[in-house]
Amino acid sequence: MTHDILIAGETLIDFLPERPGPISSVEGFDRRAGGAPANVAVALERLERTPLFWTRVGEDPFGRYLAETLADRGLPDRFVERDPDAKTTLAFVTHDETGDREFSFYRDGTADTRLEPGRIDDATLADLEWVHAGGVALSAGSSREATLDLLERAAAAGCTVSFDPNARPELWADDAEFRDVVRRALEYVDVLKAAEEELEALGFAGADVEATARKALALEDGPSTVLATRGGAGALAVADADAPWSGTASHPGYDADVVDTTGAGDAFVAGAIAALSEAADLEEALAFANAVGAAATTAAGAMTALPNREAVRELGDDE
Repeated sequence: MTHDILIAGETLIDFLPERPGPISSVEGFDRRAGGAPANVAVALERLERTPLFWTRVGEDPFGRYLAETLADRGLPDRFVERDPDAKTTLAFVTHDETGDREFSFYRDGTADTRLEPGRIDDATLADLEWVHAGGVALSAGSSREATLDLLERAAAAGCTVSFDPNARPELWADDAEFRDVVRRALEYVDVLKAAEEELEALGFAGADVEATARKALALEDGPSTVLATRGGAGALAVADADAPWSGTASHPGYDADVVDTTGAGDAFVAGAIAALSEAADLEEALAFANAVGAAATTAAGAMTALPNREAVRELGDDE
């Protein structure tokens, strides 16, 4: 099979609570496979756009479980690395009655922080059309330079490069480090997907969400498309003349019976990549991405409810 999309970044264990509430009051957790890039990769496979996935897990029971899960979900193992000298990252998730969540990470020197530059060879990049990465990989270890190296080389190879900051403040020394490192990555990015508050944290705050997105779009040597997500309120897209789908579009989102919002943004990313890489216009891509994201909130766990194309069509038909 020929693969024209590469996703890069962390795969980890999410421990999901048996009920809403702070971690001090939750007695039981369910183990699930997670990590934003892993969720994006699996979501793309569900949407019949199976990507290559570059990730690194520990050679421990959790890492073996994750590698088996990725294989069971249909992802090729060509760039799924096993680290014999590091553990696998764990993240304990808590959420409130609306499904909004918080994370507690156990990630000191773990395998996903130890990606190495150059592991994606030039021949592989030459065959790709799209490369996507996220901000967690930039927060620690050699994975920061490895991810920046990948984005730079992918841009030079003519790939469309997309990026999701996936802000997790607890993983960064401070807000300034997050802003400076992510803005360095944006030099190589064509499509930036970010929540409105993430755009503001990156220094792009405007009078409203469109003004905020346009500030990001105006960044010198920055993205040519910004997808600004707004949770249950949908999303906005702005693109300049350098983008194949230039213009502005908005979508109010879809109603869904929300169980858990973990992974909804990752599902949105996968929907956007699938649609835009198939030459959809901004309006079509935004509607499709919102439908994928909404469907992913209807069951617990980031990967559990990732929809196929039929489920996405059904959600759209119900509106």
